[in-house]
This record gives sequence, structure tokens and C-alpha cells, in this order.
Amino acid sequence: MAQTVIKGFGKSQVFSAWLFYLALCSYGLILVIIHIASLSAAMTTLSAPALDDVIPPNLKSHIHYNTISAVNGPLVTVSKVKFARQGEIVYVRTKDGRKRIGQVLEVQADKAIVQVFEGTSGIDSLHTTCEFTGDILRCPVSEDSLGRFFNGIGKPIDNGPPILAEAFVDVNGESLNPYSRICPSEMIQTGISTIDVMNSIARGQKIPIFSGSGLPHNEVALQIIRQSCLVGEEKGKESNFVVVFAAMGVNMETARLFKQELEEHGSMSNVVMYINVAMDPPIERVLTPRIALSTAEFLAYQCGKHVLVVMTDMTAYAEALREVSAAREEVPGRRGFPGYMYTDLATIYERAGRVEGREGSITQIPILTMPNDDITHPIPDLTGYITEGQIYVDRQLHNRQIFPPINVLPSLSRLMKNAIGSTREDHAYVSAQLYACYAMGRDVRAMKAVVGEDALGQDDLTLLEFLEKFEKTFVNQGVDEKRTINESLDLAWSLLRMMPRTMLKRIPEAMLDEYYKRKSMVPLPPLKKTTTTTKKN
Repeated sequence: MAQTVIKGFGKSQVFSAWLFYLALCSYGLILVIIHIASLSAAMTTLSAPALDDVIPPNLKSHIHYNTISAVNGPLVTVSKVKFARQGEIVYVRTKDGRKRIGQVLEVQADKAIVQVFEGTSGIDSLHTTCEFTGDILRCPVSEDSLGRFFNGIGKPIDNGPPILAEAFVDVNGESLNPYSRICPSEMIQTGISTIDVMNSIARGQKIPIFSGSGLPHNEVALQIIRQSCLVGEEKGKESNFVVVFAAMGVNMETARLFKQELEEHGSMSNVVMYINVAMDPPIERVLTPRIALSTAEFLAYQCGKHVLVVMTDMTAYAEALREVSAAREEVPGRRGFPGYMYTDLATIYERAGRVEGREGSITQIPILTMPNDDITHPIPDLTGYITEGQIYVDRQLHNRQIFPPINVLPSLSRLMKNAIGSTREDHAYVSAQLYACYAMGRDVRAMKAVVGEDALGQDDLTLLEFLEKFEKTFVNQGVDEKRTINESLDLAWSLLRMMPRTMLKRIPEAMLDEYYKRKSMVPLPPLKKTTTTTKKN
């Protein structure tokens, strides 16, 4: 039938029909291609990043606002703000032209709550301008920062020039894969016998010092900063060991003490200091430890340094955190502290450690003063959950003029077993025996107060003598006295030789055969008689 119809047409008509058919096919093919192209363009548009994500934050044009609606403590509320971001840095310019650094804490519709690190004194709603940068808070870091003094926000205060930054890093630290962490090991020698022998600190550990108001924790921190080094290396010869010190809320006398002592002892060449004094805005203390740790991370992971970070006083930091929480009208937790204080403290303490593939390490020794010497206070309580032990500064030992007044019984280093492998074979056994004898001596002292000395046996009297000499010769040492780990262990053996060999049950017989009869390299100093004066009525 089709052949009959085609035969009925002329050649020109058949050719025209074929051309029309080809034109229809071409038109349909073009429509299909256009449809596919439109779908591909739509998918590309959906998957393409936004323009704000493509342009680096530091290349964006800064937006200025003169719409401050409220000032509440360290917080400034800015209205009619567009595209504000959580954690964005804001420059607050006052009427006199001074520029202060702030950070967006919260965004509510078109309002942004800005936390001003340098305080809100002198800020008014009419003549103050807020500049939103679109970037996060970064601090300049460089190896040239060694030997320099900075304030709480990282500005030089030693009359020197600004450091030539090698990089600008996020003050909150870079994200770290937990699998890349390495277990802390290798002991850090502090030169203090009670720490090195009985509470050894491993490289990469975080261990706080629990102290109280009026106790010499600052002097202990100074001694640790001056004397710390890796085991087997003397101070000054180990160029890879540096100290980053951060002080928060200290008075001017304490700030001058740290600066003067470190300069006189020649220790400043390997120390970076960040000092926030009591007269500085309290909100600045929230930033100080983060800037110090950012510098420590750069020195450790980029420069291959072994960094010891000493921070005092973490109580002042927590109180500044409570002030910000109260200004934001948040629901308070225990004793008025914010409920997220545990998480906030963890963002600081967990920046210590060692990373696989990097030579350096970060060891933290935060110092905090316990209010009313209460170890159950939220600050030391939460700190103890995060850190790996504690060093306890005792008021009773301080009242008896023992320095450093470190009570070894409540003190603990959870990573001590990882640290003492690089010291001496008898280290672990000597430490355990010292703990046992000291604890028994404390029990005998308490019994003596009840029954009297005449009711005590010979072993009890020996324990009392050991207790007295342990506190006067082993715990007590001069402010400038540095003992190596071998000297401290030899001094411990001098004390243990006072005890009958049968009472030394924590030390193996082979170890006793080697060390018990050996003469100590450090002679046991005689006890000094203390004279007491009585006031006449």
C-alpha cells in the first residue's frame, strides 16, 4: 500500500517529503539537546558553592554599621545587621578613633550580639561604629615570638616591634583527627623532687596544679619554667624545649615578678609570655589562653619544638566566662557558672598532646586557685575530669615553711607509667615505697596525737622519723635548687635506708640488693631545728 502511494507521487514530491521528515527529526534532536543542556545547567547551579564561599573572607569588603542599640557589660548589641555570622570578628571604633576587637556570639534575626574583648568602657550608641569583617579571629604566629612579652590579646608590651608573622592561625585551633594522636611518653624533668619522682610528667600530658589563695603557686610555676627540660638534657643545651606562659587576672606585682625573674636567670630566650593583668578587661581573659595555645601549636607542629604551656590562673578565666554568661542572661549552672563550662574548658585542655608525623609536643600545666580550698568547687572538679591527674599545693605544708608545699598523697599523675621508662629502672619501685612509707607515717602522726608518743612501738617511731625527714629534706628544697632525676632518686634511697629492709615491701629483692647498701651520691642533710616565737600578752 505504501509502495503504491509512493509510486503515485512524482520525484520532486518524494524528495520534498524526505526533506520535511529530516527537518522534523533535526528539530526534535535540537529540542532534546536544549533540554539536556538546561538540566545540566540547573544541576551545576545547585551544586556550585555560593559566592561568599568562593571568595576568601579576608578579600570581602567590610561592612560598617552605626546601629548600636544596647551595651550590656562586655556585650554590644548591633541592630539592622545583614549576613552576620557566628564567630565573626568585629572591629569596634569609638569616638576617639580607638579600635577594639570583638566577636559575634549570637545572631538574632537582624541583631548581632558582639563580645568586645577589650571592654566596653567609652562605647556609646551614637558615635561608635562596628565593622564586620566576615573573617574569624586569627593571631599572628612566628618563631621570633620567643623571648617576647605580649598582653592578653597578643600585642607586644616589651617596647619591641610587632612580630613578622609567618602565618595567621585560628585562635580556636585547627581540627585534629583523634586517630592521629600519640600516647604521651618521655619524662619532662622539672627539677622538683616531688614531681619528678612521685608525679612524673610525660611529654604531651595535661596536668593541673591545684592551689589556694595566698599559696606560692606562682613561685612554683616560676621554678618549673626556669628548670624544665627533657630528661638527659641540661637547660640551655636543649634548644627544642620552649615554654609558653599565659597569665590571666594577675596583679602588677606578679607580672613584674615573672618578667624580672626570667630576665635575671637568663631563661627568656626560650619563653613566650602572654600577660593579662587584673586591671585589664575581664573579658580579655577568655582570649588569652587560646592565643597562647595557638602559638604553642605553631612552635610544636610547624617548628618541631617541645612546648610546655603554663597557664595561671584558670579560676580567673572561668569567672570571666561566668560574666559573659550572665550578660547574655543564660540559665546558670552550679554556683552561677554556665552549663557549658565543661565543654569550654575541654577546648583548652584538649589542645595538649602529640601528633603522629610531627616532632614537637605540647604539655600543659594549668594552675588554678580553689575558692576556699574547696576541691569540689566546679572549676577544679570539671578540670579533674578532663586532665590527666593533679598536683596539690597544701596549705599546712606552706604554714610549716616547706617549699614547694606539694602534698604527694592527693597528687596524681595518670601517665606516670608512660614517662618513667626513660629514667632509671628503680624509679617506679622507689615511688611506690615512698608513697607507702609516707602514708603510714601520716597515720602514726595522727595516732600519736591521740595516744601519745610513749604508746608507740619501734616501727612507729621509725616511721615518724622518716615522715619528718621526708618533708624537711625531700619535699622541701630551695627556690633556686634544681635536682636532676638521678639526684632525687638517690636522695629517696637515703631516706629509705632509715627503714628496716623488711619494711620495704614495695621494692623487689634484686633491687634492694643493688641499691639498699649503696652509698647515696646525695648525702642526707641534717634536720634544721625550727624556733618558734610566742607573743606576750
